Amino acid sequence: MTLWLAILLAVLLLGFILLLSSFIHFHFVLRKVGKDDRLELDVTLLYGWVKFHYVLPKVIFEGIEKGFKVKLEESGAAPLKKETDTEAQIDKKRVDTWLDEMKQALKATKGLEKWLGKTLAHVRIAKFDWSTDFSLGDAAGTATAAGGLWGLKWTIIGWLSQQIRLEKQPRLFVKPLFDDSLSFNTEMKFSGRLSLAYVLYAGILLVVRVIRAERGLKQWKELLQAIRRRARRKSAS
Repeated sequence: MTLWLAILLAVLLLGFILLLSSFIHFHFVLRKVGKDDRLELDVTLLYGWVKFHYVLPKVIFEGIEKGFKVKLEESGAAPLKKETDTEAQIDKKRVDTWLDEMKQALKATKGLEKWLGKTLAHVRIAKFDWSTDFSLGDAAGTATAAGGLWGLKWTIIGWLSQQIRLEKQPRLFVKPLFDDSLSFNTEMKFSGRLSLAYVLYAGILLVVRVIRAERGLKQWKELLQAIRRRARRKSAS
């Protein structure tokens, strides 16, 4: 009996060590070709046993009042196999609601921005490619805009490198098209990882920060309840 108990404890310890030494891998693709938009996100964890795939196949702008209509397709591999489609309307009211919830989360968590910054600092980006080709319909204007776009991209990369760790030099491309018609195509791809052990550690730190905030737990409870009520109203409609 003692031998079997020792074997069980050893297996559990080994499994725990393997769990903590694993990474959450992600691959992101943003593609815009003319009027066609597509966003994809793949997340893999536990050595590939758990996979999630998210696709935003199209973003439709319906005017200033109605905002954007988006559709999110979600699927997962075993043991969390699922396939769901969700449609949402992103208008001014929805954005204002998100901003209010963000303010409440900041108030309910002591040093949330600092916690987020430290968590992002542990993200590793192994590959980053961003290519753009466009035409303004005028050769001189297109050439001038190409220089500005180069500067904008490197500014974004410079800011990004201060938030997360880029393991390789990003590959940026700007190709001006000297056509008579307007066109804009861009594709952004990046892949990276985050230690699962640090995710668990960051989760513990987040709970501690919530407890240390004045009425932190109560405010988070109210915020989550409001989000759930909104989700139920949406599913019922």
